Formats: sequence, structure tokens, C-alpha cells
Amino acid sequence: MSETEVIDPVTRVEGHGKITIELDDDGGVEDAKFHVTEFRGFEEFVEGRPVWEMPEITARICGICPVSHQLAAAKAADQIAGVELPEGAVRLRELLHMGQVLQSHALSFFYLSSPDLVLGHDADPAKRNIEGVLEEHPDLAERGIELRSFGQDVIAALGEKKVHPDFAVMGGVTNTLDRSDGESLRTRSEPLTGYIRETIDELAEIFADMDEQLLDYATYATGYMGLVDDGSLEHYDGDVRLTDEDGSILEEIDDAAYDEIIAERSTDWSYLKFPYYKEAGFEAGQYRVGPLARLNAADSVDTPEAGEEYERFMAAADGPVHERSTYYHWARLIEMLYCVERIQELLDGTAVYDGIPNVAAKPENSRGVGVIEAPRGTLIHEYEVDDGGAVTNANFIVATTHNNGAMNRGVKSAAESFIQGPEIPEDTLNTMESVIRCYDPCLSCSTHAIGEMPLEVTLERDGDVLDHVER
Repeated sequence: MSETEVIDPVTRVEGHGKITIELDDDGGVEDAKFHVTEFRGFEEFVEGRPVWEMPEITARICGICPVSHQLAAAKAADQIAGVELPEGAVRLRELLHMGQVLQSHALSFFYLSSPDLVLGHDADPAKRNIEGVLEEHPDLAERGIELRSFGQDVIAALGEKKVHPDFAVMGGVTNTLDRSDGESLRTRSEPLTGYIRETIDELAEIFADMDEQLLDYATYATGYMGLVDDGSLEHYDGDVRLTDEDGSILEEIDDAAYDEIIAERSTDWSYLKFPYYKEAGFEAGQYRVGPLARLNAADSVDTPEAGEEYERFMAAADGPVHERSTYYHWARLIEMLYCVERIQELLDGTAVYDGIPNVAAKPENSRGVGVIEAPRGTLIHEYEVDDGGAVTNANFIVATTHNNGAMNRGVKSAAESFIQGPEIPEDTLNTMESVIRCYDPCLSCSTHAIGEMPLEVTLERDGDVLDHVER
């Protein structure tokens, strides 16, 4: 008789999900699924609204990465208007985006994942959080707090608010950067690259001492997707590159052509869809996005210190790419280094201080697609509009959605490694959750849901619940 375990809710991720694990008659894992159990449906209720409202409305999809949604929507609206943005508007949007990626990556690594890495998966759950890290490793926690605060302050300097800034609009931006604010941020940024490189060295020591089974529990071959600019890592604007499991380029396309290579499939057990590479089919066409995927897909990173760390990262791979999901954390830190360096480069330039750059814009085309690299991966906004500019159809593929297939594979892989018998030990529960945390998913964002972010795990056999754990 088979059994099923359920982890419900999954914790320290954004949104609400659960894990079910089905056992066979011998107590081994027969199957495991990661379910996302919330739904809002933003694509439906934006229909009928003017396309120029999309940057403001869709930013409300998420409280963690509203900037990413605002910029993706604004880029799509720019296409519908058929306008070319002034250089200053492009650079200001990129500056806002670098602050967003930096603060979100700092939240993911230092607040949500570092408790597992520095305190251990079996640490007391009451202390396995940022307060526990602050108590045991105050230097690490304080670095994380400062890095996140700095990213938020970059956003506030442009959009007047740290969350849901009013900044990017169809045709440009609504504000410029005050020079004294820019100079203050530039001075404050000086020690940050040192903070990140110190953390990278500490993470390398943690990985060197980590049990091989724990390090490899979610290692598997997939494709990888990310934006590139002449082959280099890019977050704001570039070509969409998709590589195979060996890093060879399968596709490199303009963002408006995304639907020529990506298809989506739904299931009856999760609100999260499963995108895949059309040509390879559903099973063979799974790919990953986010920090690990971006570094695997790119040929280089073109800022000095992040470029050095990228070379060290790729040299450590067992093959042409990194397959370990645990290395998302390492890749995330390298991207934080890139963000700080790009912020410094932008602040050293003049384009971000040259007035309020935008151009007159009105709907001229019936379709627009905006693609941007959100902290968690490739974010796609597509809109179709009528002659008056009202939205008639919308489709969003959020970063976490791309990773749905990979997260399910990771959960099953971890379950096969650590689950035996009809009970779920607490440290095993946390190990299962930590697979999902590698991807830093935003479940409420990807399904457009509202509420807390708990996770449940249920263990079942032949439909009977043997064990159920939730927080």
C-alpha cells in the first residue's frame, strides 16, 4: 500500500505552497509534487484598462519585486507606443532595477537562506532565522541588512518610496536623480563590494565543509535561460538566450518572439503553470532561470570584480555549466556584486542627472512585449490592445513559473534522498523546503495570489494521509 506525506506550508519563501510525497509499499518515495495553492488572476482583471496604466497596476502583483513588474510593463507599453527612449530614461530605469535586484537578492540570501547555511538544517527552528544569524554571526547579518537597505534606498531616491515606487511610465520615467542623493549613494556604496566578496569566501568554506549528499540533493541537467547583451550578463534589456544542458545556445531571440520558442502547460494540482521549450517538448524542454541560469547562459560578466568572481565560479564547475541547485546561492552573491558595480558606474556617469527624460507616447501598435531579468529570473509581460489602447489580452510569465518544473524535480530528488518511512523528521522537512529556497520563488507573484507564505507537507499511501506537517 503506497503512502503520501504533505509539507504544508513551506516557510521562508514568498507565497503559499505545499509538498506531497507518495510512498510505495516498501516505504520508498514513489512521487513528490510541489503545489502552489493560491490564485488571483491579474491577466483577467487588467483587461479593459488603458495600457499606460499597466506599469502602475501590475507593480501591485508583488511587494518584493514591484520594480521588475513595473519595468516589464513599461517596456511593453513602449513597444505599443513605438517610441525610442532617451538615453537618460534607459539608464535611470536600469539604476532603479539594479537597486531592486540587489535588495531582493540580499533578502533571499541573508534573511531567508543563510540560517540553513550557517546554523544548519537541523538547528532549532525557533532560532533558524535572521535573528539567530544576528546572534551567532553578527557580521554576516549586519552585512545583509546594509546591502538590502542600500538597494532599497536607491529605489527610494528615484521613486520616492522603497516599495511600489512611482517611476517608470510609458515613454520614460517621471523623475530624475538629485545629484546630492547620487553622490551620497556613491560614497555609501564603497565598502559594499568588500562585504559581498567576504561573504562569497565564507560561502565557499561552507560548501567545502558541507555533506556531499546535502550539497548534491538537487542536482540535475536542464536548459538555462537569461538575457544577454553581446553574450554578457544583462538584467534590463537584451536578447533572450536559451541554452541546452551543456551550455550550447539553442535560441537567441528578440523578446517579442518569446512565444515562438516557449509553450505553457497547466495541471489540475497546482495554480503554477509549467513553461517549456517548444521544440524539445514538455519532458525534455524543461529549463531554469534566475542567478544560476543567467551565469550558465552568459559568456561573461563585464564589471571588474563580478567578472573575476564569474570566472572563478565557472572554473569550479564539474562540466561546462553548474547543475547544483545549491549553487544558486553562490550565483546570487556574484550578481549582487555586479549590481553594486553597475550602480557605481551609472552614478559616475551623467545620464542619470540630465533632467526628467521621457517622450510623448500614445498607442500606435496592437501588441507589446516587455522582458526583464527580475531577481528570480526572466519576467515576461505581453499585452494586446484595441485601437483606443485598452488591454484586450494579457499574459505574464513570471520567473518562478519558469522554474516550476525544476523545483518539482528538486523536491522529488530531495525526498528520494532523505525520506524513509511514514514520518517526516523536522530537519528533513526543512531540507525539503531549502530546495525550494534555492530558487527564491515568489509564489504569490507567479500565481498572482495574496496571503502569507506558509508550506505544508503531507505523506500519503494509497490516498490515506500518514503524516502531515505545517507551520
